[in-house]
Amino acid sequence: MRSVSFVLVALLPTTLAAQAARNDTTSAPIRDVRYDVTFTRANAQQRSVEVAMTFTASGASPVVLSLPAWTPGAYEISNFSRWVVGFEATADGKPLTWDKLDYDTWRIRPGGAKSVRVSFRYAADSLDNAMAWARPEFLLFNGTNLFLYPEGQSLDFAATVTVHTESEWNVTTGLAATAQRRTYTASNYHDLVDMPFFVGRYDVDSARIANKWVRLATYPAGVVSGAVRSTAWDQLKKVIPPEIAVFGEAPWENYTVMQIVDSAFGGASGLEHQSSHVDVLAPSYVGSEFQPSLYAHEIFHSWNVKRLRPSEMWPYVYSHPQPTPWLWVSEGITDYYADLAEMRGGVIDEHGFYALTAEKINEVNAAPPVSLEDASVNTWVHPVDGSGYIYYPKGSLAGLMLDILIRDASDNKKSLDDVMRTLYQGEYKRGRGFTGAEWWNAVSAAANGKSFAPFSARYIDGREPFPWDSILPMAGLRARLTKVPRLGVLTQQDANGIVVMNVQDGSSAAAAGVKPGDYLISVGDIAVEDQQFGARMRAKFGASAEGSALPIKIRRGADNLTLNGKLQFGPGDTVVEPDPAATAKGARIRGGILKGTTGG
Repeated sequence: MRSVSFVLVALLPTTLAAQAARNDTTSAPIRDVRYDVTFTRANAQQRSVEVAMTFTASGASPVVLSLPAWTPGAYEISNFSRWVVGFEATADGKPLTWDKLDYDTWRIRPGGAKSVRVSFRYAADSLDNAMAWARPEFLLFNGTNLFLYPEGQSLDFAATVTVHTESEWNVTTGLAATAQRRTYTASNYHDLVDMPFFVGRYDVDSARIANKWVRLATYPAGVVSGAVRSTAWDQLKKVIPPEIAVFGEAPWENYTVMQIVDSAFGGASGLEHQSSHVDVLAPSYVGSEFQPSLYAHEIFHSWNVKRLRPSEMWPYVYSHPQPTPWLWVSEGITDYYADLAEMRGGVIDEHGFYALTAEKINEVNAAPPVSLEDASVNTWVHPVDGSGYIYYPKGSLAGLMLDILIRDASDNKKSLDDVMRTLYQGEYKRGRGFTGAEWWNAVSAAANGKSFAPFSARYIDGREPFPWDSILPMAGLRARLTKVPRLGVLTQQDANGIVVMNVQDGSSAAAAGVKPGDYLISVGDIAVEDQQFGARMRAKFGASAEGSALPIKIRRGADNLTLNGKLQFGPGDTVVEPDPAATAKGARIRGGILKGTTGG
C-alpha cells in the first residue's frame, strides 16, 4: 500500500503541473469573431496593413491566440508572427493585460470583459505567394498571415472579414460576400485562411467556363492586357474542362486566378487554394508556354490536395510541420494531370506531351537517386543535394507509369482517373484524408486486382531507376537517346536576366570566351529566356555537325557582344515518341491517355 501511496504522491505534483500547463495554453472559448483589415494609401506607403480582431469572450479565463506558422501548399515554416508590429488588446477602449506564451502565441486576460479587441500592424514586405506584399496601390495577403485563432479550441468557428480601403480600389477574394459592402464570411477557420485577398488597383474580369464563373485578377494594371490577356483566357478555357472531367464535377461555384507580375521575381511560382490560386511571375513568363502549365497545375490542386489529400495532413494543423510521404501524389500526380489537361484541352499536341514527359525523365536522371517517399518528407527542410523538389517531376512520371499499368492490366477499361475519382468520392467526401493502404487498394482495384507492392517497394519507397524500356511499350511509346548540344555553362536567373555562374573548362562557351558574370542573350539565335530553349536548340542543331558555327550573344557590363562559338555535343538526353512497332493494345492505351478515354 505504501508503494502505491508513494507512487501516487510522487506523481501528483507532475500531474497537476501538466494539467496547469494545458490549461494555460488552451484558450477560453470565444464567439462572434470578426476581423477588420485596413489598407489605404496612407499605410500603403509604409507597406503595412492594419489588422483588428474582435470577439466575445466567455468568462474571465485567459484567451490564448496564435498566428499560423505556415500556409498549406507552401511546405515550409514561415512563422508569420515575425511581421507583427504593435500588438495591443483592449476592452471598452481600455488596455488589457497580455503576454506571449511563445513566439506566435499571445495570452490575453479579459478580466471579466465580454467584448475584446486585439489589433496590430503587419509588415507586408515579402513578395511570395504565401506572404503579404504591399505596393503603393496594391496588397496581397493570405489569411494565415493575419488571422489569429484560439489555441486548443475547435477551428469550426464562423467569422467575418471586412476590408477597409479606398472607395475606388478593388477587393477580390474567394470568400463568400455578405450583404455588407466588402464584408465576407467563412463557416470555419480552415476556409477563412484558404482564401487570399487582392486589394487595390489591378485588372479583373470574368468568364463562364464549364458552367462555372472564373475570374482573372492581374497586377499591375495593364501588364496582362490585349492579346496577352486573350491568350490567358484561351488557356484557362482549354485546361479547366478536362480537369473537371477527371472527377466528374467542379468542387467550386467560382474560381479566381490571382496573378502578380514583377521584374524583381526570378521565375514563376503558384500557390494553390480551394477555389483560387496565386501566381507570381517574372515578366518573361507572361504569355509563355509555361503559363498554361502553371494554371493547369494549380487548378487541379483544387481537387488534389485541397480536398483529396493524405491523412497526415487532415485536418491542417497550423502550428507545426505536417510531413507526409505522399507529396508525390499531391504534387507530382497533379503535375501529370496538368500535362494531360494541356494535351486533352488542345493547348499542346501529342508531341508536346511527349516532350514534357521526356524533359521530366531527363531532370530525374540528372538528380541524385532518392525515393519518392523520402523526397516528399524531406521538402520541409529544403535539402541542398538537388532532391528538394524532385517529387514534382518524378511523381508525375510515377503517375504516368501507374496510368499505363492500370490500363494494361484492365485492357484499357480503367485508368488513373478512376483511382483519383474513387478516392475523391470516398475518402474526401467522408471528411478524411486517404491512407497509404487506401491509395494502393484503389490502384489495385482499377488494375483488375493486380498487386502493386513490388512496384511501391522498388520505385516509390525504393530508389531504382524507372523501367521505361518495359513500361512505355505498353502504351505504344518508346524512349530513345539522342545527342544534345551542350554550351557548358551553369546559369541562374536574376532581375537582369540569365547570368552565367560558371563556365566548364574545354566547353563551347569557354572556347568562345564566355565569362562568369556575363548575361546570356541568345545562343544560335535562340533567346535563352525562351521557355522552350532546350527543345528549340535540339530541334535546330541536333542534326548539325560537331564544330559547326554557334553564335553566342551576351551582355557584359554595358556592352552587347556576339562571340563565335563552335557546336559541341554532350551525353544524350532521352526523347519519348510513338513506337513504330506498337501493338494494337498499346496504341489503344496511348490514345486513351492522350484523349482521357477508356475502352476500345
